[in-house]
Amino acid sequence: MANIKSAEKRIRTTAKKTARNRGVKSKLRNVIKKHRAGASADTLAGTGAEIDRAAAKGVIHKNTASRYKSRLAKAAKKSATP
Repeated sequence: MANIKSAEKRIRTTAKKTARNRGVKSKLRNVIKKHRAGASADTLAGTGAEIDRAAAKGVIHKNTASRYKSRLAKAAKKSATP
C-alpha cells in the first residue's frame, strides 16, 4: 500500500478510470461481435458510432478506431455483393 497521500489518490483515480474504460471496451467488443454476426448497412452506422465514441473517450487510439471501421466496412461490402 502507498505511504504518500498523493500516491493513495492516484490509486483511487486509476481504479475509477480502469473501471470506466473496461465498461467502454466491453461494450465496444459486444457491438463489434453483434455486427459481425449480422452485418448490414444500418448496423455498420451504429457500430461506427460506438467505435468513434470509444476513441473520443481515449479508450482506443483514433487510428485503431479507423482500422476497425475500415475492416468492418470492407467485410460488410464483401458480404453484400454475391
